[in-house]
Amino acid sequence: MKNKKLLIGTVLFISAILLAACGGGNEDTSQDQNEETNQEENQENVNMESGSDENTESESGSDENMDHSGMNHSSSGEVPDTLETAADPSYEVESQAIIESDHMEGMQGAEATIDGAYNTTVYTVSYTPTNGGEPVEDHKWVIHEELENPGEAPLEPGTEVTLDASHMEGMDGATAEIDSAEETTVYMVSFTPTNGGEEVSNHKWVTESELSPVE
Repeated sequence: MKNKKLLIGTVLFISAILLAACGGGNEDTSQDQNEETNQEENQENVNMESGSDENTESESGSDENMDHSGMNHSSSGEVPDTLETAADPSYEVESQAIIESDHMEGMQGAEATIDGAYNTTVYTVSYTPTNGGEPVEDHKWVIHEELENPGEAPLEPGTEVTLDASHMEGMDGATAEIDSAEETTVYMVSFTPTNGGEEVSNHKWVTESELSPVE
């Protein structure tokens, strides 16, 4: 009888040990799973943050593509000797007009003072700057009198010319291709950018279609 009780006690003791071991194993397994889950979540958060940074860099790059920091916003006001002054422009010199173009940041919507009005042919041009900068496409504007030995105006799109203007860094002396041509009145204007930037004096050029009356 004693032996039977001893045997039962031994079996119960061994069973208790096995159950405790299994329980501990389950706890270890559960803990391992929790750690793996936490690691995966942390990695996903890192990836999301990395992706956010990449998007920010991409958007920043887009802004850089639109940057006109290389543009000489102001000028001395000097114009080529051969440039014809407009006899009866829609916007008289010293009058005000609203700029409707966005050649540079803070330009569109600014109230401008007309510094000069001239009859000419204006071109949009594409060129590679002489200072090694990125190629520029459809730059607005270059007038006929700012081309070296251009011949008779207007020049046809696709014509290769040499620029004699310094609106942008690396523009003067660059070989360019005419993208479009328009015979119109162009204006030299002074204005304060709508974004609070410094006043721009004698900016070249704004076409008549890019101005509207002050209401």
